[in-house]
Amino acid sequence: MINVGEILLDLWNNSGFAKMSAGFLSEGGWQNLAMIIIACGLLYLAIVKKFEPLLLCGIAFGCLLTNLPGAGLYHQELWDNFMNSESEFYHSYGEIMKHGGLLDIFYIGVKTSLYPCLIFMGVGAMTDFGPLLSNPKSLLLGAAAQFGVFAAFFGAVCMGFDGMEAASIGIIGGADGPTAIFLTSQLAPHLLGAIAVAAYSYMALIPLIQPPFMRLLTTPKERQIKMVQTRTVSKSEKIIFPIVVTLFVALLLPDTAPLIGCLMLGNLFKETGVTDRLSDTVQNALMNIITILLSTAVGATMVGSNFLTIQTLSIVVLGVFAFILSTVGGLLGGKVMCLLTGGKVNPLIGSAGVSAVPMAARVANVEGQKSNPSNFLLMHAMGPNVAGVIGSAIAAGFLLRVFGG
Repeated sequence: MINVGEILLDLWNNSGFAKMSAGFLSEGGWQNLAMIIIACGLLYLAIVKKFEPLLLCGIAFGCLLTNLPGAGLYHQELWDNFMNSESEFYHSYGEIMKHGGLLDIFYIGVKTSLYPCLIFMGVGAMTDFGPLLSNPKSLLLGAAAQFGVFAAFFGAVCMGFDGMEAASIGIIGGADGPTAIFLTSQLAPHLLGAIAVAAYSYMALIPLIQPPFMRLLTTPKERQIKMVQTRTVSKSEKIIFPIVVTLFVALLLPDTAPLIGCLMLGNLFKETGVTDRLSDTVQNALMNIITILLSTAVGATMVGSNFLTIQTLSIVVLGVFAFILSTVGGLLGGKVMCLLTGGKVNPLIGSAGVSAVPMAARVANVEGQKSNPSNFLLMHAMGPNVAGVIGSAIAAGFLLRVFGG
């Protein structure tokens, strides 16, 4: 005879509700519920406030899924063994495939750096390096905007983070989400959730974070400077550029080869004129698929026991510190260039040296038009902006070379 009461009791005991309720009786048992609330808050920011919705929506939902008790979608203990050199399962993807859940399988693409590199390929296919080629000195502004990366690195070291953790935190200042994920997954995977959320949140907040510092560090006269139209870049230059950059940067810093190689391959697809189908696929279908997998996998790392710590709060603070200093570094570089060129360069374009393409360039253009409505800085700001993409990848490669062993 079927005992309905036992069936219902067994159903309850094996439900996530029971596991979550029992968790409150143990130390730290509140963390799953807290993370579910945080996930809902992030979904609100993504959907209602439109803060980087294409990525933040997936990250938030991944966070929601990984904190559902009993769901078994992500197993932190498997990845702890994966990273433990004394474990028999050290760097064993076979163990992950055998015992992992859906999000564990997704996360393999993050751990192997596959997703960030494919995202870079899409970014390359959507990027026009013409403004940079027509004004090569804007490369210097992209380099100046990496100041926040290294300032935040030293700040993190002073706060007690080890070198690998500090490098991962510092790269937030590059304002490049895929690069931050690429570096953190190699050096400090336990910080991946916090760093990814911080990086993408600050990228979304560029229109709020940058303008006050742009007005503080430049004079009204400097903001009114109108820049002359740059020269037209030939198709041959645009085709040769990604090949030359790949050779030079990858030979200089081999650890940057995956990011720079994919970035420039995507751009080459765009510029050749004979690979339009590939360019279209990379820009649209592939980019969308990888965005879904990447964002959900990153969200899966936001396990309550790892995320709800003082360390996470420190990362958030250091992240905004890094981002602000990168903006300041670019602006100061712009002021120096303005001085050296006799007032022909508007310092505002230096703020676009962070690699948040094209939002940072648009913010520079908006601020310039506030001071002079006839001022159009967008194309001039795109030079430092795309230089920042290259600069952040080089910074990541340098840090990986130093701390990655």
